[in-house]
Amino acid sequence: MHTIVQVDQYIINSAEFAIPILDHLRNLVHKADARIEEKMKWSMPFFDLKGPVCHFASFKNHCAFGFWKGSLMKDEYNIFKDRSNAMGSLGKITSFKDLPADEILIAYILEAIKLNEDGIKLPPKPKASEKPALVVPKYFIEALQEDPSALSIFQNFSESNKREYVNWLEEAKTEATKLKRMDTAVEWIAEGKPRMWKYLKK
Repeated sequence: MHTIVQVDQYIINSAEFAIPILDHLRNLVHKADARIEEKMKWSMPFFDLKGPVCHFASFKNHCAFGFWKGSLMKDEYNIFKDRSNAMGSLGKITSFKDLPADEILIAYILEAIKLNEDGIKLPPKPKASEKPALVVPKYFIEALQEDPSALSIFQNFSESNKREYVNWLEEAKTEATKLKRMDTAVEWIAEGKPRMWKYLKK
């Protein structure tokens, strides 16, 4: 068994009810495969074999046991409470009654190990949708060109400051409102003011 003292200390320092549960889970993991190694990541015990396999955590009133690639597992016995929650695949554990049978949990641990051995990776998290490139309307550019200093200042504004002005103009419901806002925008920009300058802390 590849154990480390940091996990010993983690278990000892857990709530009294959690100590026997965590000890049991730890032993089951190593029983499933003696090659598994213990590590501490994000201040909690992880069990690794060619990558993270599973982990547990102890809280004031419950424990959690999670499979790193739980979202890719079959969950043949429907023991997962939240397949997308790697923090605690089994939900809140407050007693041994909340755990599946040992042979079932071992089977799940072996499945998680096989995912690592087969090189199956978690899908990448979707990137935050990128904002489209800023397009400054021609009418606004022409208005700024009438005041060279305003144009120069606007060109040196950050992308977010430029976008705030463009959005303000484009959101105008009527042409009259747009013209009025454009005059105000050119005036403020010439003074070096961002669109939301009134709300800036002095």
